[in-house]
Amino acid sequence: MFELLKPAYPLAFSAVRGTLEETHLQLLKTLNWIDRTRAQPLGNWLLSELEQSFCYNDPRLSQSFWGLNFSNPLGLAAGFDKDGLGAGIWSNFGFGFAELGAITLHSQSGNPPPRLFRLPQDKAALNRMGANNNGAAVMAKTLQETWDRKPRSIPIGINLCKSKITDLEDAPQDYVGSFQYLKDWADYFVINVSSPNTPGLRSLQSGEQLEPILAALTDANQNNQPILIKIAPDLDWDAISDIIKLAQNYRLSGIIATNTTTRRDILQTKILKETGKPLSSEAGGISGLPLRDRSTEVIRFIYQETFGTLPIIGVGGIFTVDDAWEKITAGASLLQTYTGWLYQGPWMIPSILKGLIAKLDQSGLSNISSSVGIKS
Repeated sequence: MFELLKPAYPLAFSAVRGTLEETHLQLLKTLNWIDRTRAQPLGNWLLSELEQSFCYNDPRLSQSFWGLNFSNPLGLAAGFDKDGLGAGIWSNFGFGFAELGAITLHSQSGNPPPRLFRLPQDKAALNRMGANNNGAAVMAKTLQETWDRKPRSIPIGINLCKSKITDLEDAPQDYVGSFQYLKDWADYFVINVSSPNTPGLRSLQSGEQLEPILAALTDANQNNQPILIKIAPDLDWDAISDIIKLAQNYRLSGIIATNTTTRRDILQTKILKETGKPLSSEAGGISGLPLRDRSTEVIRFIYQETFGTLPIIGVGGIFTVDDAWEKITAGASLLQTYTGWLYQGPWMIPSILKGLIAKLDQSGLSNISSSVGIKS
């Protein structure tokens, strides 16, 4: 992971060994170290180098939602930085915003390893992490320390998930518990009821079980902070319509489309080399390029159903500027990336942002917001 960075930043991105998950964790620890040493010459130099390499600014890419300014529409998706270790540094990689988590009220170790795999033939990843994280209270302390060092410069969201040990009927209190710990340390919150890696979680997308969660969070949200919901790509149109109605009834701030998919028929990879077993028998969600078209279909459907009145964050299979442009013109106001960023490397961010400016010029549009939904 981030092999390309090693020549430029040997101190920050030293050689890593072990599994993909171990590499991932080492990277996060390195980024946290850089952030904690930002006041020292080396830390300050590294942050400056990152910013010069990966940040691209153009006012035509800026938008405002929920009282927040997004300098560009491309954000880091949830799942990469589960505990907020890199919260203070994502802006230096050029992201316009970042979403942390998924976080749960109770700390949990997640599913047994190995649980994170690359599928290079498909430009995809298989993950069955199981929302491993240190819990909401620990993240709150981490973020407080981070913002004490430097106030956040981009909007920060937190993805809230149900704890594995919490019964489904107690899910509303579980989500509210996490929210109460973290409400002072982020700009928006996401209700995650769509991960395939927590048993029973996706059943909470049904109206009967989702409504109590929305009601509880609405009551707890005294400061009217933006709350969005993240949905699965595997829902049928009727189920998505039901979620849209609930989102409107409870005045949610937006919808994130989409989480990972459990489908395997869209993959070229048939055998998972790490286990030697058929991929069809391996648990977990698929992210990356195979998700691209379905997530765009869902974005377009939500945009059409809401007449563009409910902001959509589009995520799933973004690798190039064409992928990003397709989602924006289908109806996404903001975008998130994770798997594409890992495959393409961190220079993907300025490349896509520069490409979006070229798309605006070609289309005769003055701001990225003018392109949202123009092909829906």
